[in-house]
Amino acid sequence: MPMVMGSSAITSSLVWFNVFVLFLLTIHCTATEISYHDHCSSIVLESPTTTPEFATLPFPPFQNGYYDGGDTILNPNPSNYSVDNGKFLSFQTQHVFGTDHESVFMIEGSLILHFRNRNYLEQDMTSAGSFYSTRRSRKSAVSFNLKGFWSESTGELCMVGSSPSYSREGKHLHLAAVLQLSGVKNSTITSLIRGTLQSLSSADDPNYFEPVSILMFPQINYQYTKNSNEFKNECSGDTNVAESSSLSLHLGMSICSVLAYPVFQLEYASNCNSAKTCNLFGDDVGFLPQIMSLNTIQCSPDGQSVRFLMEFPNSVNIGFYRSFNPNTTFVGEGTWDWKKNRLCVVACRFLNRNSSLSNSQVGDCSIRMNLRFPAIWSIRNSTSISGQIWSNKSVNDIGYFTRIAYRSTDNNMLGVPGLKYEYTEIDKMRMPCSVKKPVKKSGENYPDGYSTEMRFDTSVRDSRGEFAWGYWSPISVGDQIFWWSSRSFMPLSSSMPESSSIEANTSNGRPLNISYKISLTPLYAERRTALFNISSSGYNRQVEIFAEGIYDAETGSLCMVGCRYLGLNNQTLKNDLMDCEIRVNLQFPSLNAKKDGVYITGSISSARKKSDPLLFESVSVSSAAFYTGIERQSIWRMDMEILMVLISNTLACIFVVFQLLYVKRHPGVLPSISLLMLVFLTLSHMMLLLLNFEALFLRSQNRQTVLLGSGGWLEVHEVIVRIVTMVAFVLQFRLLQLSWSSRIADHNSQKASWIAEKKAWYVSLPLYLAGALISVFVNLGRKNKVVEIAMQSSRLVDIQFSLWGGLRSYAGLILDGFLFPQILLNIFQNSTEKVLSPLFYIGYTLIRLVPHAYDLYRTHNYVPNFDGSYIYADHKADFYSTAWDVSIPLGCILFAAILYFQQRLGGRCFLPRRFRELEVYEKVPAVDGEE
Repeated sequence: MPMVMGSSAITSSLVWFNVFVLFLLTIHCTATEISYHDHCSSIVLESPTTTPEFATLPFPPFQNGYYDGGDTILNPNPSNYSVDNGKFLSFQTQHVFGTDHESVFMIEGSLILHFRNRNYLEQDMTSAGSFYSTRRSRKSAVSFNLKGFWSESTGELCMVGSSPSYSREGKHLHLAAVLQLSGVKNSTITSLIRGTLQSLSSADDPNYFEPVSILMFPQINYQYTKNSNEFKNECSGDTNVAESSSLSLHLGMSICSVLAYPVFQLEYASNCNSAKTCNLFGDDVGFLPQIMSLNTIQCSPDGQSVRFLMEFPNSVNIGFYRSFNPNTTFVGEGTWDWKKNRLCVVACRFLNRNSSLSNSQVGDCSIRMNLRFPAIWSIRNSTSISGQIWSNKSVNDIGYFTRIAYRSTDNNMLGVPGLKYEYTEIDKMRMPCSVKKPVKKSGENYPDGYSTEMRFDTSVRDSRGEFAWGYWSPISVGDQIFWWSSRSFMPLSSSMPESSSIEANTSNGRPLNISYKISLTPLYAERRTALFNISSSGYNRQVEIFAEGIYDAETGSLCMVGCRYLGLNNQTLKNDLMDCEIRVNLQFPSLNAKKDGVYITGSISSARKKSDPLLFESVSVSSAAFYTGIERQSIWRMDMEILMVLISNTLACIFVVFQLLYVKRHPGVLPSISLLMLVFLTLSHMMLLLLNFEALFLRSQNRQTVLLGSGGWLEVHEVIVRIVTMVAFVLQFRLLQLSWSSRIADHNSQKASWIAEKKAWYVSLPLYLAGALISVFVNLGRKNKVVEIAMQSSRLVDIQFSLWGGLRSYAGLILDGFLFPQILLNIFQNSTEKVLSPLFYIGYTLIRLVPHAYDLYRTHNYVPNFDGSYIYADHKADFYSTAWDVSIPLGCILFAAILYFQQRLGGRCFLPRRFRELEVYEKVPAVDGEE
């Protein structure tokens, strides 16, 4: 009974303690809760909530927008290397409740202010596979949890809340704020949601931040009021395009899915001299826009109408995350015209552009635009999207500008039924191609014109050694269009079925008409080749060449004429923006080519006279030809290398077991085994384990993509290799532990062995250090050669030209000569004991010898590997070349032979006679005490 009473007392105390804690928490929360009445009652009155509301919402679940200000909390550590910033926000509606007032709703949500600071780092050739400039993006955001009330009738929204953040010094902050928005209601093209986010702390408080101005575009109950029949009649302006020359959207296809962040090149009239009539923004922006991008705001439920921002950034500073700039942006809406097969767009300007975003307005909706998808492509018009922008004002009105054409060469419409390609310039190349036609060699087969091998990555180089990267993508072959989505070809004629047989898609050795899109980007923007002096895109770095010609599948030769867009500032040809005096020649390797013939080679040159300003220096083209047959060979090679790794590691375990059994039968040899040799062998297995686990942990971040077909087997291989390597490490460590224990068991009796061991260390370690330095310098010297191979193959090479990379290869060389410390120890001991089991040192020698023999075989029978898929005889783990593959095995055999004679004739058997008996350490038998 007393125990029951004691238990009841304890329970009662715990209850009162919990009530007290709850009371304190309630007081704290009440004290820190932000009062809606004090900050928002004058905007929207607070009303008692009733039931959750699902039909009436101020925003969609996620509403995007832009903001300005707030750098103190959003960018506490600004980077000096920032080149473009993107300030955008998102409002997430979490809960909506009805209130006693019919048009007032209680809103709970989160306002997230995003900040992206993108840093461009210079190209680092010491990083693994880093041939492109590294781009790193540091993202940050501040999220405010807000609660407040919205008036549907007035469109006013007021909310209060807070956000945890950090100061520039790293101190934790509690940011209290009030959000005020206006215009949150039904809208048209001129409607905006504007407002501010203001701090509730005083200016001298660490939690204070500058006011943030906010701009959003309403999306609830949006009305496309501008697309009337009258507007559609004026959509074409003063030019008309035949309906049959434009592709039509198919039922179920959304216009928004096609206009996914496109970038267009602007084309001005050749007589455009006055900035006031040519520039869409007059003299206000200080530059003539060269590109336009569309940023979709909202798509209608039927997918046929779209709202977007038309942005005209300065092409020099364009980036993926651009700050919203109302000075160079239009707000537009458009609806698809099924009769004319075009998108008709009306656009409006931002007014009060020099004030804050919270004071922005939209007006002057005199801008018109049409957009269509050309149905007929040619070398001079390989345009997936084209259209025009103009003003419906008179010439003397403010805001008038002349008609501007635009185009996009992205291949996002390839594969749409109805698209055709017309060969218009191919006759120029028939005669030159027939003259330069190579002679067909017997027994050689070349890629078929309809095969996927016709698309490839490439590199180009001029006589000065400047490089550019790019890709070659077929547009059409014969009468078929390359279907981008499925990487296959589709017949141009609608009468032919799309699923035509493979036999129908072969050239049968006949020359084929073929067209290409060639996109090239220089490796360094400031050291561009002459070909890139005229840029074909607004990025000022890339050149696009559209070419057509003849491909001969019997000889693998491709001969084409090309056209490049001259750009806005290079209209040197009268009424012609294309330079079509370009010659392109390529030679594909044979399908059964060996190691020296797996590169696609050729040139891009200009056919103009030396005095012509558009003449550019010829550049050489090179690319690795990764044919299907070669990839199948690589898959078979990888499977074989997996098996060889497993066999090698298993044999290593077996050979160590033989040595353990040997020392068990002959324990007296343990003090004579080189500790340095055992340390090297043990560390080698430990490093393999560490590298395997490193690959395991980093797989999700930076893993090489292996050839399709070996992925599952490679996963099994990784597990088995780790297990077998762990077993080998444990066995090798056990052998090291036994040898060490025997040395320290009786230090006095093993004094001679310790002296000999130290002498072996004194001789070997300086040699190893000198070799490490030489290895680093040699490794750095190999950099240019391997980079050259990478440029030829147009693939990234996974070889580390760092200090770690050089030392790692040198570690493999040390393991190749693992018997060297034992040979030195035998010399200083002048021992005749059989210290190592022949099965151990001969077996381990074979394990180190076979990879080099295999590398010789692989070099002469397989295509050189540039994708990092070497599993056995990996070039990153040892020195591999024809010279090394011959010299290293000879060295391994020499060491094994020396050890063999040492264990029979003495440690100094190969030295001159006068050096053999300098020191002799003999074991003195123990004296029996009874004697």
